[in-house]
Amino acid sequence: MILTVLHKTRYEFATPVGGIIQSLRLTPARCEGQKIVNWSVDVPGAVIGELFSDGAGDHIQTVSLRNLTSTVEVNVSGKVETRDTAGVLRGHRERVPPRAYMRNTPRTEPNRAIRELVEDTLAVMGTASALDRAHALASAVHKALPYTPGATHAHTTAAEAMNEGLGVCQDHTHVMIACAHLAGLPARYVSGYLNATEDGSPHEASHAWAEIYIDGLGWVGFDASNESCPNDHYIRLGSGLDAQDAAPIRGLVLGGAEESLDVTVVIEAQQQ
Repeated sequence: MILTVLHKTRYEFATPVGGIIQSLRLTPARCEGQKIVNWSVDVPGAVIGELFSDGAGDHIQTVSLRNLTSTVEVNVSGKVETRDTAGVLRGHRERVPPRAYMRNTPRTEPNRAIRELVEDTLAVMGTASALDRAHALASAVHKALPYTPGATHAHTTAAEAMNEGLGVCQDHTHVMIACAHLAGLPARYVSGYLNATEDGSPHEASHAWAEIYIDGLGWVGFDASNESCPNDHYIRLGSGLDAQDAAPIRGLVLGGAEESLDVTVVIEAQQQ
């Protein structure tokens, strides 16, 4: 499948700021499930550094604007050829060992509700394989947190989402990571895109899911929001310990001012 991406992010500041430095994780890394046909990242007026890969195998660019500015635009466009690998991340070069993803952050710290969810889910599984346990946990998270846009915010933690009993893909992923850790499985947050329409029509589609390390398979994706594993409708951008760590855009504003943010992401699918 060929997925066409148009991703625009616009920051507007109440008063001009002295400059901006950003780290962009907006270029898909090459692996067996995806191959870039063409790709462009443009920030008008900015100095954009060379693309490099970090220890997790993700592509990163640094961007800086060094003059007074009231607006910043980050424009991404391109095409990616995708292939269904049943959720298994193959051919992705990285140097960070899986055990590095066994630690929680404040966003993925489990509370009593998450602990009980894991205990109840795994109690009836006996000697089930790690893969089966991971699938069961994804299904349990899906049922525990009905997908509800607007019910949470960018800083909501896994514990808070469980207390609310509602969430979106970010919340599902944070809770999934917390559950995996309690089950003794390394897990990490993945940011990317999802083409979710059956007819391939354009639509807004930033997305997030978890990857869990399974001995003998490697990293396997689990999208608890859709109770499925990533397939050829997904583009993987980058990973981290949580949503903040894996954010496609992270930055520092020099001379901070009140800002507004507008994001548009449109994905269109074409069969090969």
